[in-house]
Amino acid sequence: MSAEAADRVAVVATGRPSTPLQTSWFEFLLDGSLLETHLRKSDPDPLPLQLIIQFLEQASKPSVNEQNQVQPPADNRRNRTLKLLALKVAAHMKWDLDVLEKGLTIPVLNMLLNELLCVSKVPPGVKHVDLDLSTLPPTTAMAVIIYNRWAIRTIVLSSFPEKQTKPGPHQMNMLSVVQQEKEMTENILAVLKEQAADSISVLEGALCLKKDFYVHTLRTLDLLAADAAANGETESSTAGLCISADELHCQVHYDLGGIFFQRGCTDQSAFQKAKGHFRQTKELLKKLDLTVHVHLDEKRLAGYWNACKALTGDCDPSDSQTSPYDQINSLIRVNNYQAVINAFIRDNVTRNLPNNFRRSVLREFLYKVQQGETGLDEFCQKLCICNAVRDALEGEIHSVRFQQLLHRPSKRVVDFILEVATRSLEKDRSTETSRRNMANFIKTLCESFDDQTLVFVVVSHKLFMELLREEEKKVLVEQMRKKSGTINLIAKPLPSFYDIPASPSVNIGQLEQQLILSLEPRRIRQILIELHGIAERPYWRVNSKWEVPPDYINVILAIKDNLTKDLLYILLSKGLHCISIKDFAHARQLFSACLELVTEFSPKLRQVMLNEMLLLEVRAHETMAAEGSKERPPPDLVSRVRGYLEMRIHDLPLRQVVGEECVAFMLNWRENDYLTLQVPPSLVMNNPYIKLGQLLASTCKELPGPKECRRTAKELWEVVVQICSVSIQHKRNNDGRVGLIKHRESSMGILPRSKFITFVKKLREPLVLTTLISLFVRLHSLVRDDIVNEVTAEHLSIWPSSLPNIQAVDVEAVAVTVKELVSYALILNHNNQSWLITQADIYFVTNQYSAALNLYLQAGAVCSDFFTKAVAPDVYTDQVLKRMIKCCSMMNCHTQVAVLCQFLREVDYMTAFKALQEQTSHDAMDSLYDYIWDVTILEYLTYIHQKRGEAEKRQIAIKAIGQTELNTSNPEEVLQLAAQKRKKRFLQAMAKLYF
Repeated sequence: MSAEAADRVAVVATGRPSTPLQTSWFEFLLDGSLLETHLRKSDPDPLPLQLIIQFLEQASKPSVNEQNQVQPPADNRRNRTLKLLALKVAAHMKWDLDVLEKGLTIPVLNMLLNELLCVSKVPPGVKHVDLDLSTLPPTTAMAVIIYNRWAIRTIVLSSFPEKQTKPGPHQMNMLSVVQQEKEMTENILAVLKEQAADSISVLEGALCLKKDFYVHTLRTLDLLAADAAANGETESSTAGLCISADELHCQVHYDLGGIFFQRGCTDQSAFQKAKGHFRQTKELLKKLDLTVHVHLDEKRLAGYWNACKALTGDCDPSDSQTSPYDQINSLIRVNNYQAVINAFIRDNVTRNLPNNFRRSVLREFLYKVQQGETGLDEFCQKLCICNAVRDALEGEIHSVRFQQLLHRPSKRVVDFILEVATRSLEKDRSTETSRRNMANFIKTLCESFDDQTLVFVVVSHKLFMELLREEEKKVLVEQMRKKSGTINLIAKPLPSFYDIPASPSVNIGQLEQQLILSLEPRRIRQILIELHGIAERPYWRVNSKWEVPPDYINVILAIKDNLTKDLLYILLSKGLHCISIKDFAHARQLFSACLELVTEFSPKLRQVMLNEMLLLEVRAHETMAAEGSKERPPPDLVSRVRGYLEMRIHDLPLRQVVGEECVAFMLNWRENDYLTLQVPPSLVMNNPYIKLGQLLASTCKELPGPKECRRTAKELWEVVVQICSVSIQHKRNNDGRVGLIKHRESSMGILPRSKFITFVKKLREPLVLTTLISLFVRLHSLVRDDIVNEVTAEHLSIWPSSLPNIQAVDVEAVAVTVKELVSYALILNHNNQSWLITQADIYFVTNQYSAALNLYLQAGAVCSDFFTKAVAPDVYTDQVLKRMIKCCSMMNCHTQVAVLCQFLREVDYMTAFKALQEQTSHDAMDSLYDYIWDVTILEYLTYIHQKRGEAEKRQIAIKAIGQTELNTSNPEEVLQLAAQKRKKRFLQAMAKLYF
């Protein structure tokens, strides 16, 4: 009993409901009527395409003789019946190639159609182009047409890029099957391409036949099976499914148009032929009332048609029947650029052209400008504005190019923007949504302009008056007035908060709102006096976002005078907020007012404000430096920082962040002598940031002499190791064994790791950051204990080579810190080749191969002016090159592996040959052969392609090896020059690929 039968018995015996069992392929052999019944089901299982695969798979299985030798599939009744069943399923699907191509692989469909040729009595061994279709029986002629239609369609489809599927982890044994199928597909495609001209001739011949055609159905195939002697003259020839000549011609014209369009890339005249076939297809589609047997994508046909018209230049812009695409292309061809602008503006109203087409037109002209064509700058600018208005109408984000245009616009540009916006907004066709979107666009224009005269141009335009609501106009005008008080934008300016008279009659809510918005100290004081005159209460609570540091809160709230308390609290909180948003000018005004206020009654608060003003100046100067300023801080500021670090005032509230940023400031401006020689010892012992600063300054000062700085480096090492360590407790488990418990929150270090990271991210000095990166890279290598995959950095030799208590170090914390530190350093300077190599190594050891290769290439590009010079050997060491090779290998870019193997001091032939043996490579493969200068590798390539029968690729390899500059008889200088030239070109190509 078969397994399927056993399952059925089991279901009947148990009586349990179950999903209907799938019909097995062999059951159709046993019951001749089962196939038609199965195919008539609304949801057959298995599906028709699955049945075709199963039938042909079983019919093509090789047999084994008595000597255990594999023989071709036997030509017996069973296999013939299986093939006929597959043909019947295809006949049931009415030979719809669209469906068959989507569900069947090329080898399976090739087998199916060859079987159709066989049963249709196509003369074997005779080329189809030599057959006279008009003399063949109808079904025989139709089989020839179907096969050749499939041939040219397959050539077209195979030219489209397709993502290859990888076998999963449990399907590795399928690799050989997949490889076999790939080879079969390549062989079939090679034959089809070789016979493409014949297939085209056959189909062009079919277009000359004006009679109806017949294709096999289930009934005609049954007749052929019943009458073994049946040939093309039996009744089955005209008993099949009738397909009118117009329907077949329509489909054939479409298929021929596709193959000629594909050939147009190399033969411009082919586009004209393709256009003719697509024209016939369109005419026949109009003629046919019901296209039962025509299977084509009408949207794709329209795309083909538009593309052909654009490429052949046959568009007439005055023709009302032409599409908007044709009109635009025709105008461009005759250089009528003003008409193109007008067409784009009209399209802003009708919106017939898709945005991607409009952007592609702009990109095309920008490319021409880049190529050196003159006189197109203004046209590109106007196209950009037209597209921006279209985006605005649809509520889309503006392009980067338009935003750049708004940085420094001229009045002429603004006038054109407003003209396009007005013409694009026809009153009778524009929707309310479009009008609101355009109103937002107008507001964006006003907010973008720094030149108030341009703002006046916008606010005086009729669009501004018509589209914006009164409230929007008032808010916008008020914003503009705050930008520049010298320009009167409208006839009746709105009163500002500064103009409101101070009187008790003003509502408390209005005064509190003014208090929240104001940044002018005298106005804040005036408002508070008025508020306290109306009602006595704590006004520092008006805004929940007003905050002062916890270190100061008790001192400020202890002030007895409520007005002074409110004023000091509000001024300080507003000043701190201004610093956070880098509005240092207002912060200085607010802090100066605070200092003036507290000087009258509190020396302690006076010193607090002096400290905060010092922090303000430090942050202001550091912000300028981060933005590119090279100006050193004034001596007065450096002196004040030293004074703060040495300050000793009893019972004075100090914010630790002030000391932290002062130490970072001294390190950033290389005040190493002060930190190492002049800081009081008591200060070093009590302030962890000064301790860290002193150790960092000492280590950096003594670099690059490893012997001299080992003692200082060891002290810094021990401090950092303690910061990254965790406390350990021994605990006896239930089974009596002693285990270790690690506590993450540890007080072993001079400060927590999170605060250490915060401090490090205030540093900018490259040598300090390089020292810290070096330290953590060495620490990371020790805790990981992976010699093969170590991260590299500068100055590793100055650090200890072992850890006495490695179990106490938090491995995860070290790994996270390394990544954070290197990422931060690269944000400051993304062109530091040492940091780039370190970051690349981090990605490499964590198996992020694409990111690692990207950074290795960046490091090489930085030190060689984008590979116009040779990369220094101390940058691309053998270790770096081997890691680049592994990255390419893990990404299945095997040809790149072979090229990189040449870069090593000793060419790694074993790795290169192994890579070239891979038949699937996710890189440019044979187009990379021009970068190979090693003759041995090129000779191996010719051997490999010869062995595989890849004639085209072999010729490319032979052409590469035949270049005169690679002749081994050349002088060494010539060979070296050839190698250097190829190295540079290859690395530039890799950079363009991975950047």
